Amino acid sequence: MYWPIGTPRVFATASAQAQQAQAPSGTHLSHDGADSSRTEADDPPPSGPPTRSSTFDIQNTPITPITPATPGIRSVEDEADDYLQHHSSHPHAHGLHNVPSLVPSCVPSTEPILGLRISRSGHLFATITKTSITIWQTKPTVILAVVVRSETSLSTYGTNVSLMLRPDSAILVVQTTGGYLITYSVAFDSDSNVYKAHFISHHNIQRRRQSHALNPSLPPDQIMWGAGEGNGVRDLSIRFRMVIKVDAGIQTTIALDEELIVATKKPSAVQCILWSPDQSGKQTSTEILSRMAWMEKKVSLVHMIHDRPMNLSTWITSDGKAYAVQRHSLPSSATSVSSTSSDSVEPERPKLFKGFCFHAPGSDIERATRSTINARFSLIAVGCADGRIHVYSAKDYSGNIPPSHTHTLPVSLSSSGSVTTLVYSPDGYCLFAGYELGWATFSVFGKLQSHSFGTGATPGTASPEGWLSGVSEAGWVGGACELLMIGRQLETIWLLEMARNSVTGCYNPTNVFRTMLQTTSGVMVYRGYDLPDLTTISAEPFLWHHAQIPPTYLMNQWPIRCSVISSDGRYVAVAGRRGLAHYSVNSSRWKTFADKAMENEFQVRGGMCWYQHILVAAVEANRTFELRLYSRESNLDQSHIVHTQQLPAPVVLITQSGEDSLLVYTYENLLYHFIFAPGNNTVNLVQVGQIAFHGIVRSPARVRGLSWILPESQLTDGDPSQDVAVASVLFLVDGKLVLLQPSLNHEGHLKYDMKVIAQSVEFYASMKDQPFVASDTSLDGDVQHLPSEIWGKSLKRSLWMLDGGELKVWPDFQGVTNSTSSDANRDVPPTVSIPIDFYPLSILLNKALVLGVEADLIQRRDVNFAFFRFAIRTHLFLPEVLRFHLTLSNGAEALSLARHYQSLEYFSHALEILLHHVLDDEVDTAPKPDEAVLPRVLSLLSSFRDYLDIVVQCTRKTEVRSWRTLFAYLPPPQELFEESLLRGSLKTAGGYLLILHTFEELETASEQSVRLLARAMREEDWDLCKELARFLAALDETGETLRTAMDLVNSDAVTDNSDATQLAARLQIPPSRKNGSGTLSSGSLVGESDGQSSDTSSIGSASRSDSR
Repeated sequence: MYWPIGTPRVFATASAQAQQAQAPSGTHLSHDGADSSRTEADDPPPSGPPTRSSTFDIQNTPITPITPATPGIRSVEDEADDYLQHHSSHPHAHGLHNVPSLVPSCVPSTEPILGLRISRSGHLFATITKTSITIWQTKPTVILAVVVRSETSLSTYGTNVSLMLRPDSAILVVQTTGGYLITYSVAFDSDSNVYKAHFISHHNIQRRRQSHALNPSLPPDQIMWGAGEGNGVRDLSIRFRMVIKVDAGIQTTIALDEELIVATKKPSAVQCILWSPDQSGKQTSTEILSRMAWMEKKVSLVHMIHDRPMNLSTWITSDGKAYAVQRHSLPSSATSVSSTSSDSVEPERPKLFKGFCFHAPGSDIERATRSTINARFSLIAVGCADGRIHVYSAKDYSGNIPPSHTHTLPVSLSSSGSVTTLVYSPDGYCLFAGYELGWATFSVFGKLQSHSFGTGATPGTASPEGWLSGVSEAGWVGGACELLMIGRQLETIWLLEMARNSVTGCYNPTNVFRTMLQTTSGVMVYRGYDLPDLTTISAEPFLWHHAQIPPTYLMNQWPIRCSVISSDGRYVAVAGRRGLAHYSVNSSRWKTFADKAMENEFQVRGGMCWYQHILVAAVEANRTFELRLYSRESNLDQSHIVHTQQLPAPVVLITQSGEDSLLVYTYENLLYHFIFAPGNNTVNLVQVGQIAFHGIVRSPARVRGLSWILPESQLTDGDPSQDVAVASVLFLVDGKLVLLQPSLNHEGHLKYDMKVIAQSVEFYASMKDQPFVASDTSLDGDVQHLPSEIWGKSLKRSLWMLDGGELKVWPDFQGVTNSTSSDANRDVPPTVSIPIDFYPLSILLNKALVLGVEADLIQRRDVNFAFFRFAIRTHLFLPEVLRFHLTLSNGAEALSLARHYQSLEYFSHALEILLHHVLDDEVDTAPKPDEAVLPRVLSLLSSFRDYLDIVVQCTRKTEVRSWRTLFAYLPPPQELFEESLLRGSLKTAGGYLLILHTFEELETASEQSVRLLARAMREEDWDLCKELARFLAALDETGETLRTAMDLVNSDAVTDNSDATQLAARLQIPPSRKNGSGTLSSGSLVGESDGQSSDTSSIGSASRSDSR
């Protein structure tokens, strides 16, 4: 559901030409507590730098030195300069013996970036090199602070190795080669900005240049800001905090909200360091790995990650195993571990962690190297040494973590290298995998969406574009609309924009049936639903309608979290951090709140949907939860709200069902049923029922999709207030599709029978929820519409789902509901599997198409950079569904379904694909006659007038060895030839002429060839005459066959020019030639004329090609 767009933006601390950037006058070096101011003439120095040793003896925290100034940013502490001036002659006063040097020699600008960390909120990120730490603001992407470590600090503690950032971005930790952890405090001044733009005459030229903003009240210092940049560049302060020495050596670390977890080398142990002491004054605790009963002996930790929503960590050990780990909650009286030696007997150490091994490698290539956790889908991904990514499903916290699926690259390990980083998007729908030689993105259950391999990078060489040739670390920002990446041994940061399906932010039937992609600053609407059939399947760019979100809304409300399209495709609505905006596709006009206070008063929480021209939004405002109805025809204003419905709890999701029903599911585990009640220039919501799912759905927050299916009788004649009693409810929880069937218990109360009908489901679409039919109006007079009572009738009750990267469908979902009822004990009916090589986005039921997109990496010689673009892809699902019915001997249903689609321009092509696939399979498998599907397919084809053409076209695209199998169930080719002549299909008859010759049933100068040639000459089909002439000339080396045939042709069929020479010239009869074989030459009856391809129904050769 994610696809890269264009080429990434590049950020660095200096230009590529600069070798060493001279330090600005305000830049300072940081000594990190190391004493660099004393000389031998001074007083004896302290016993050592202000550190905390691995023994964890709590010492008095040294007084924090003055904040190092950063380029272009004044410290939050206004007294900093005065303080330095006052103490410059007394560097040891008040304990400040570590005042940093004022003027460093240079700021390193060409050192490769070693680490990247992003804050939980995504508003800032930090990077490190060997000697410096840089803090960036995400929007605008600028440097807020640079800390350059001094030579004294580097010699004392070692160079930087890795970086940790506390999730709230308040503390930053740097690991060094000397076994130290250097911590810094980070703080923002909420009332101070830097880099403000001031215009003397902003009311004239600058305002006119920004006229597109459509907001005359925009302050002059904001007219240059872009998406998410409304708050400007924040003022940041970074202070050295302390140094922690770990004598046991540092293997790996992670920073959590409450503590810093350090894995040590010798001994192999896990040390937990609280950010602040607990009630007993203790701040550290330790547990040795060898004493953990659930872990192998003599191993060390090499990788750790933690997921806060699931409260779960994964550890990877040196033997390649992966463990799921949880932290024990220790009582306040628990004794923390101290390494101070004592002769007394130590009390039993409390257990800090519990865990389970869920990945055990069977060989060296299966050794785990990286891992990540997907909380939205309860998945754990483990990258292995062979480049594969094994994904496990975390069902509980008791070790029940079975394998789910595997992500596999289309290239070998030598082309990709090993896995370097794994990170899921915040919504869990996309997995980004970085490799030594490239990167790839996968859907949550294994569908490959894009990759950078195939660009020519090799293990020994690097591509000029580093973002394609290897990624060491990456992270999502901006609500997953952008991706930050750093390369291997490079000093640049790349910011790649991503387009995502609107379903990821708002799971709604209209978003499933109407494809809309959301980018960082706009939306893209696919508008091929009401166009002619052949236009719909084209990949023309004009099929996308691009709409740029108003800059005034994006400036303060970026990123866009939710977008929804109306059922007719006319209206679009988006919602960011606060407020919302809506758009008309026909008029290309946006509407936003004129009053920013009204816009900031609420937040969309739970999604949106359209009812005709009315937008329904689930909002949270002032700790209250409401459904608000806005009219597209009115301005966005609190006084113009059409209707407000109070709710007792926040909304998980809202979805429209049928023509006038609205389903609202809340965090109280209640499903509310509302009816739209139009009135005089208004629309109200009337609640008609509700269902409580207590004890059925354990966690409402994990529900991503919801719909219900009503019986036909209830839809037509039922009371809406009774819908809740008869509706079958579908839940998409994690990746499970759950069906709840209503029934009555012994006491006559309503209960639900629950059954999981599918696993690993990324999205599903019930065609009974499809809110639109092919429109009666068209943009083109040639559009061929199907009657509303006919289109998709056989599939109107179907249910589609993307299951484990494969599209599947139940043609009639009623069979599924019947099998899961309480009085039935049957298996769930089988599904139709539709293999596709792209990611599907929507089902065009009236056109028998699956619509999707595919990302392509473009490298051109006329530009010196590569870029991504995505192309529209379509797939005909009709052949697979027809074959499913025929395999089950449901010939009547297959015939009924085929007749509903026979008006499609590519209907014959769909039947040809069906015949081609079945023939290929049965030639290889040779099934028993009673199990063969081929005769059923031919019986189906015989019901349509293009039957003879379809058979001929299929023979053109299959090997000659398959013809015997095909014609074993067909009348003799001679009869098919005669029937083609009778219908006037001369080119089709020519195809059967080729088959007769291949079967050696055609005598030289036979009657059939003469009759066909004469008929073609009478109808002046000279292209066919030329092909027949070539065919006859190829039968012998002397050309006698052709001359004999010409003698037998009635010359009266030719116009006035009856001269043989003129006739031969018109037919372009080739001279005698010797092919020495007596069989068809390469130019005979291949459907070519003057080197050009003929019509698809012309006679073809017996060569094999892909029917698709």
